Amino acid sequence: MRLRTVRSFAAKSVAGSLAMVLGQLAFSQPALAQYEVQTGQDLTALGDGELRDALQMRYDASLAATLDPAIVNATDARFHWASEAKVQCAIALGFMKNDLRDGDSIRKCNAAYERLMTPPAPPAPPLPPPPPEPVRPPICDQSVNTVFFDFDSRSAPPTAAATARFLQSNTQICGWTGFDVVGHTDRSGPEAYNQALSVDRAEAVADVMTAQGIPESMISITGRGESDPAVPTVDGERNPQNRRVTVSIRQGAE
Repeated sequence: MRLRTVRSFAAKSVAGSLAMVLGQLAFSQPALAQYEVQTGQDLTALGDGELRDALQMRYDASLAATLDPAIVNATDARFHWASEAKVQCAIALGFMKNDLRDGDSIRKCNAAYERLMTPPAPPAPPLPPPPPEPVRPPICDQSVNTVFFDFDSRSAPPTAAATARFLQSNTQICGWTGFDVVGHTDRSGPEAYNQALSVDRAEAVADVMTAQGIPESMISITGRGESDPAVPTVDGERNPQNRRVTVSIRQGAE
């Protein structure tokens, strides 16, 4: 005898049948992997026996899925669809116990089952690691370069060109923002004369720096005469370490 389509059915009878089916099926907990993936199937076109088998298989699969820790703890929606399929398939089976077909629960059972059995999208590939921070060469931390002058000389010595080339070639690499060029003298002459001489020395080194490609806007020039000796001496003493120009490097927002 073919099952009747649901039109009217006492709620008490449905509830009783549903409880009985749930009680009978609650002990079936096979692994989800044992079930054949069946999608795109119109269950309403099946015969009564085939429909029962199809609903039973979907119920068993969804029940197993709701008990599978891998699905329960998954971050995708499989547990949701497993729970939905389990409920709807149980409802459909409950109606069939009373020789009835409930088209709504059959469709919902099959739809949720198909969503459950659809493989989840693969996780997005991990983002590539950020590029490593550029390694700052140790030379970038050099703060002062010194050029020594001959006695009473205001002409830049050959070492000034080497210093200027070093500064120019590393300015961009190190992010240097400017240079303070300060001239000095020893204490062997008059103070006013030494002050002017220190400025001339600073300008001579600055000229070499600009000739090597360092913009004038990055260079400040100062002369301190004999007021700031590297080596303290008595007045009038000639000291080669005091006849110098220092180039201090400005870094960042200094």
